[in-house]
Amino acid sequence: MSRTASSPASLPAGAPPVAEPRPDRRMAILLAAERLFALRGYHAVSLRQIAEEAGVPLALLSYYFGAKHELFIAIFAHWNSTIEARLAALRAVRIVPGEEATLAAIVEAFVLPVLRLRASPEGEYYALLVARQLYQAVDEAEAVLREFFDPMAHAFIDALHAALPAATRAQVAWGYQFMLGALLNHLSDTRIVGLSRGQNRPADPAAAPLLLQFITGGLRAAFAAPPARPKTRNPRRRPSP
Repeated sequence: MSRTASSPASLPAGAPPVAEPRPDRRMAILLAAERLFALRGYHAVSLRQIAEEAGVPLALLSYYFGAKHELFIAIFAHWNSTIEARLAALRAVRIVPGEEATLAAIVEAFVLPVLRLRASPEGEYYALLVARQLYQAVDEAEAVLREFFDPMAHAFIDALHAALPAATRAQVAWGYQFMLGALLNHLSDTRIVGLSRGQNRPADPAAAPLLLQFITGGLRAAFAAPPARPKTRNPRRRPSP
């Protein structure tokens, strides 16, 4: 785990003294940063705005987390249990190569914990932060992806490769990215309201079965074993008269 998630940084030189820090203040800072980063974007938010949102002195942000990018990383360290939940669900899948139920179970392990998080009051902004910031070419996200998300991605790609033996691992890596794209769009999209003429709402948990079927069906269709070609018999040539 990153240092930013466990031990406070030193106060900058010349900073005014701050009151004895409390755990609830540290959590308030994390939640405020999470919400503002998710709604406005990393570069559009200042440390001063985060301090105001959290209701704490500005110096306390540096005391707990150091620089702004360290606070960003600390948010994902705090939520690392959500990645562990997905990996635990994946480990529970009994992988049978080529079996339809195996592929469906792998997709569920990847998708359902995130949808539950998005639907919960405590996880709403974190899910939005993941969907809107980690894959939008934010430089500060590279360290987060490498430390927290890439190991999980490799585990799911390996599982998908085992379940789809007709495909190469490189092909399945594309499939993982397509699966991820569908999930992230569902987490963050609001256009669905207008497209459905008001009948659908963003990130609706009721759409989960449809999303699972869409991803599973797409992977199965893209990487299914090609149908065996019937053997052709060369007709016997009749001898010339």
